[in-house]
Amino acid sequence: MNAYPIVIENTALEWLSSFLSERKFSKILLISDQHTRKHCYPILESFLPPHEIYEIAPGEIYKNLDTCQLLWEALTHRKMDRQSVVINLGGGVIGDMGGFVAATYKRGISFIQVPTTLLSMVDASVGGKLGIDFKGFKNHIGIFCEPEAVVIYPPFLDTLPEEELASGFAEVIKHHLIADRERWGTLKQVKDIRNQNLAKIIRHSVDVKQKIVEIDPFEKGIRKALNFGHTVGHAIEGHALEQGEPMLHGEAVAIGMIAESWISMQRGLLAEAELGEIKELIGRLYPGRQIMEVDFEVLYARAQNDKKNIGGEVICSLLEGIGKPLVNVAISKEEFMGALTFANIVYGF
Repeated sequence: MNAYPIVIENTALEWLSSFLSERKFSKILLISDQHTRKHCYPILESFLPPHEIYEIAPGEIYKNLDTCQLLWEALTHRKMDRQSVVINLGGGVIGDMGGFVAATYKRGISFIQVPTTLLSMVDASVGGKLGIDFKGFKNHIGIFCEPEAVVIYPPFLDTLPEEELASGFAEVIKHHLIADRERWGTLKQVKDIRNQNLAKIIRHSVDVKQKIVEIDPFEKGIRKALNFGHTVGHAIEGHALEQGEPMLHGEAVAIGMIAESWISMQRGLLAEAELGEIKELIGRLYPGRQIMEVDFEVLYARAQNDKKNIGGEVICSLLEGIGKPLVNVAISKEEFMGALTFANIVYGF
């Protein structure tokens, strides 16, 4: 895959302005949701050349084909050609879906990711993964396609509520657990996310993800380490969304990391003390949610349809120790159920 600029600076919007002037795109459509239109667009607006805006409703529930159709219609109505560009101003939903729409319109037009949440800054906007949810399954329909640029303006984080900041920080924890044992010693002591050096944390996570993606751009091997916590987490997140009780992505992944760390420990891969460090940090930063035992079978059925699976087996990425991932591990139904029980115990349910 081709290299593309990832700018992480307080001057990132000035950089974007220069980039757009140099490229001279024929038309610009900015996709936002109601929140980013209100809180982030006024900061960005003066840095953009003439453009139009398309606003969608916020939330994972709208990350589907129906919204894509509205966006494709908007691109068509505006007569956007293959020299046009889409700017995705938002979190993971906007970036995933806006990128997917751009990459499939007229067999692909340019798009730029301008992430506004910690989750999208440290994970979703980097790596070229695009997609939407389908029939209750997370990111079930999608493609790999790289943006023209990723423009990360850390002050956008000042607009986020605490729970959104925590959601993104779950991916920061994941990046340390799969790739940086040394820095884990510092991270595990975090008690207040907002008072951290978030720009430095974003750079670290982007570096971790970029290095992995460069080795394995199409997720054939080591890139699957980035799915740590996501097999269990996506099952929980998708079920909660279907039940009308949506969870933030990071909240579900946090539970997933506890669950998959427990499986790692049960297999003798992860030391019990390391599992203790993981559950202590996650238990401190995330409120958790009880997973009803009556839902265990439904969650396992969801995991059986996860896109990472091979030959009908549920596939996880586990830990052989903090900083050392193990990919393509088939787990049993008993392990999956036991991990859900353990997650409930951690949170006292």
